[in-house]
Amino acid sequence: MRRKNRRGASAFLTLVMLAVFLGAIFFGTRFVLQSLYPMEYVRYVEKYAEENDLEIDFVYAVIRAESGFDPEAVSSVGAKGLMQLTPETFSWLQTKTGEELPEDALFDPETNIRYGTLLLGILQKKHSGQTEILCGYHAGIGITKKWLEDPKISGDGKTLDRIPYDDTRVYVSRVSDNIKIYNWLYEFENGGQEKDGKDGQ
Repeated sequence: MRRKNRRGASAFLTLVMLAVFLGAIFFGTRFVLQSLYPMEYVRYVEKYAEENDLEIDFVYAVIRAESGFDPEAVSSVGAKGLMQLTPETFSWLQTKTGEELPEDALFDPETNIRYGTLLLGILQKKHSGQTEILCGYHAGIGITKKWLEDPKISGDGKTLDRIPYDDTRVYVSRVSDNIKIYNWLYEFENGGQEKDGKDGQ
């Protein structure tokens, strides 16, 4: 009986150690991923996502793909800030708000998120699909419109059967992957999320 109890205790201890080991891997992986997929500028993201009827995970996914949360980021084509808006797009968006802000305002996190989500909101009203919204954001509203009008690219004029630009196709895939990861890490549901990220600065 004693030998049997020892075996039972040993098996139980092995299971406990395995559970601890797997738990450490799971939570360790989750911790590392959260550092790579952060929830920064929570106050601004929540506020302007709600104003433009956007899912919060969608906004975070775009910011990560665009700038990796670097508010000083500048692309090769001159797009600036967290959500990588070009000065031309920024000027056009200000015709919607009635503001006259300097180009360098794009480096201000709140301003950039406010205008980036405004653009996503405009695109969401134009398109029903996530792919088309992201194409409009990355390739441009006019170019996406031309693609949808081309029967070789869009069979119904509303959804894209393919994305002609390689870089835009990669971008759409990256944002889609980001959304899945953000959902897994922070358990987004109907636009809600755990509020453990950094607040706006």
